[in-house]
Amino acid sequence: MDADRKIILVTRRTRLQELVARYNTVEQARFQAEHLGMDFGDFLEEDRRYQAAVAEVRNTLQAHGRLQELERGFLPNFLFPAQCLVVVLGQDGLVANTLKYLDGQPVLAINPDPARWAGILMPFGVPDLRKVLPDVLKERRPVREVTMGRARLSDGQELLAVNDFFVGARTHVSARYEISLDDRSERQSSSGVIVSTGLGSTGWLRSVLTGAAAIIGESSPQAQALRENGMDWASSQLVFTVREPYPSRSSQASLVFGQCSCESPLRIRSLMPDGGIVFSDGIEADGLEFRSGLEAVVDVSPKRARLLG
Repeated sequence: MDADRKIILVTRRTRLQELVARYNTVEQARFQAEHLGMDFGDFLEEDRRYQAAVAEVRNTLQAHGRLQELERGFLPNFLFPAQCLVVVLGQDGLVANTLKYLDGQPVLAINPDPARWAGILMPFGVPDLRKVLPDVLKERRPVREVTMGRARLSDGQELLAVNDFFVGARTHVSARYEISLDDRSERQSSSGVIVSTGLGSTGWLRSVLTGAAAIIGESSPQAQALRENGMDWASSQLVFTVREPYPSRSSQASLVFGQCSCESPLRIRSLMPDGGIVFSDGIEADGLEFRSGLEAVVDVSPKRARLLG
């Protein structure tokens, strides 16, 4: 073992652990799950497989350096050592959530249960770890760079996104804001704006474009290509789309889809006295308050995430 090498293993709580944390005991968790018609046996099996994966990955990593385990909830406040190796034990959402808290450290993503999760961001299974780890530690594995989005608020706060940003209202009420791109600007009322990275282009963005195409029966060649193929993970541009824009006497709906970049950022100024929010990667709890007068400038982050392949 190399005592100078630091390895961080990022894990998450299973559905069973979440239920037990909420209801205090396994039996109470079972009652609640079965009361809602869910298969509690599947909760138990998922937990068993994940704990077995954690144990095997832990034993492998401990032989190669000083191992520290980090549960997902501690990510926002954890300082990753500059030269550490970060190992994430799936799912894709955990990988994406981890990437935005790093500053160039490589991520080795492991799928703990391939039969349950496809794992677009997790190229390796648990049995692969012993084979690939020596090459990883000698920097012989390929690294795939992933573009991240950046949202900067005029009050100095900043947020990164690996998949996408949501800019809008916390509840199911209309978000009101002014949106600007290059020399175009208009006031809008909508269900919010989604700004997607290349990695996220096959997720939330695809669902919005698919729904729009199903309603109108056609789409632009650019939107169709995005819906079918997504974007390159290292793209230097982000794509934005406005959800359910509502045209009225005081709001327009023409600037509803396009691309932004460092040279051409998207600017959104809040017109919401309260309830406005900017959050990334589906995690509203980590979002930033977006009240009237604040402006969000959304473009490509100079930081790049790095995934080992």
